[in-house]
Amino acid sequence: MQNSRTPKLTVVGAGPGDVELITLKAIKALENADVVLYDALVNEELLQYATQAEIVFVGKRLGCHAYTQDQINELIVSMANRYGHVVRLKGGDPFIFGRGSEEIEYSEKFGLETAVVPGISSALGVPASVGISLTQRKVAESFWVITGTTSSHELSKDVHLASQSAATVVILMGMHKLNEIVDIYKANRTDDLPIAIIQNGTKNSEQKVVGNISSITKLVAEKNISSPAIIVIGEVVKNTSRLTSYFQEHFEDEFIFQNLNL
Repeated sequence: MQNSRTPKLTVVGAGPGDVELITLKAIKALENADVVLYDALVNEELLQYATQAEIVFVGKRLGCHAYTQDQINELIVSMANRYGHVVRLKGGDPFIFGRGSEEIEYSEKFGLETAVVPGISSALGVPASVGISLTQRKVAESFWVITGTTSSHELSKDVHLASQSAATVVILMGMHKLNEIVDIYKANRTDDLPIAIIQNGTKNSEQKVVGNISSITKLVAEKNISSPAIIVIGEVVKNTSRLTSYFQEHFEDEFIFQNLNL
């Protein structure tokens, strides 16, 4: 049957993982969707809102791609022309390392109507969920959000610059570069900065580890923390009362605890 609906793409941010952290506008988009193309970091419970849509997983993980980005772009256009309204559901916010703008630009070349529904980025939502305030009076006046791995699979050069500032630094997709990140901070900072790493933030499977630049790689190995995770570096970490309680409960090494001055 010929599609009578206007071909449309809505790029939607699904938030950091907790299903209750999606926006009302995002839910309405899912309810109105004819097709939903969703990523690996999306909580699949959210798909319950897409009651009338064809659901397609197009997620990408390190070394394992269901579709390449070019294939996803082509799929968006073909599905929109065939069915009508395509919702591209992405973890976090689609414009924070989500390639949402690329998909919109490609779709508009083929005449698709486009829209964006912002989401809560994991860079903001995950630290907040464990009580980390990225900015704090007299502690941190700004924060950086950096990708740990560039399109060429290298560590972003911005990490070198950020490590020389007093700003809080949030690194996404950085677990495979953790040793490099630690080495850069050791080279550029005379102080031993607090660091928190949160895996599967805001989900029931969330795990977190807190330490210093000098201790974090050992702690990550001991606690078996891996991707997907975010890295938060800065003095604001040690001013977080909720992490103080966590640290007291989970770590018996008083030397590390005293080093953090928590």
